[in-house]
Amino acid sequence: MKFTKLLGGMLVAGAIAGAPAIGHAEEITITKQPSILYLPALVMEKQGLIEKAAAAEGVKDLKVNWRSFSSGGASTDALLSGNVQIVNSGLGNLLLLWDRTHGKVKGITTNSALPLALVTRDPKIKSLKDYGPKDKIAVPTVRISTQAILLQMACEKVFGKDNWAKLDANTVQLGHPDAAAMLANPNGEITSHFGAPPFYNKEIKTIPNAHIILRSNDIIDGGLSQSTLFTTTKFADANPKIIKAVLTASAQAIDYIKAHTPEAVDIYRELSGDKTSQADLLAMLKQPGMMDFQLAPAGSMKFAAHMHKVGILKTMPKQWTDYFLPVSASLKGN
Repeated sequence: MKFTKLLGGMLVAGAIAGAPAIGHAEEITITKQPSILYLPALVMEKQGLIEKAAAAEGVKDLKVNWRSFSSGGASTDALLSGNVQIVNSGLGNLLLLWDRTHGKVKGITTNSALPLALVTRDPKIKSLKDYGPKDKIAVPTVRISTQAILLQMACEKVFGKDNWAKLDANTVQLGHPDAAAMLANPNGEITSHFGAPPFYNKEIKTIPNAHIILRSNDIIDGGLSQSTLFTTTKFADANPKIIKAVLTASAQAIDYIKAHTPEAVDIYRELSGDKTSQADLLAMLKQPGMMDFQLAPAGSMKFAAHMHKVGILKTMPKQWTDYFLPVSASLKGN
């Protein structure tokens, strides 16, 4: 989805302010996206953790639907139109909606900060300086996805502060599964993919000449949170027990992943349909930085500062708690 189209979609944000209050929701829909980044969400779905936590809070028989989207742009449109109540997407999408709705969309928690990676199959490309105008890079959403913004931040480091958009014209919008398939096609126009795990891990293992140009941790020291749960303040204010249940369930899911990694991987394989073997996924998660499932937002203010500088955000937040709900303030993010 292009930036102009997303801005057009923001017109429905008025529904957030004008719709009748949601009181004591009995059924909610939460989005999810492909990638093991969203493993905590899949554990919550499989084990019914939100439903159980909500029941403990006094919200009996809550029904939680999980709806898959291939990109964050589509899921945020669904939130603004009222078709879903909670989005699980990239941190950049939260920041964008927080800004465009003047604070009427805020975060609940993050639950992973696994590194992203830019992979190319072109042996001539060794760094960002080697990209020519015809070298196409797949990202989930051009200009505003987490990967697109990370690419801008990397370009600023390599080409100088006024050249952050150096490779914007090279980007093409594709969801991770489609991008991985295109990259595997030796005759396809997509020669690079800024992907999430396990897609880039499989790419460098199975595609001839595929290699990593850079990782998100190379761009933002300390890493960047990816999977982020956010909602409208209207829904949060009307359903504080459900919000608390989401926080509790997220913590339980992360604890389960760390204590029962093989079983969690099996849940991922079952619900995602990923045919990668359990052994390969476990080997991937044993690599440095690949078990970074956490509730506290990481790197978000650095990310927001770039978005504000290039004009994607009109308002620069003063601190990370500006775009997270008050109940989330104890997470100690940055």
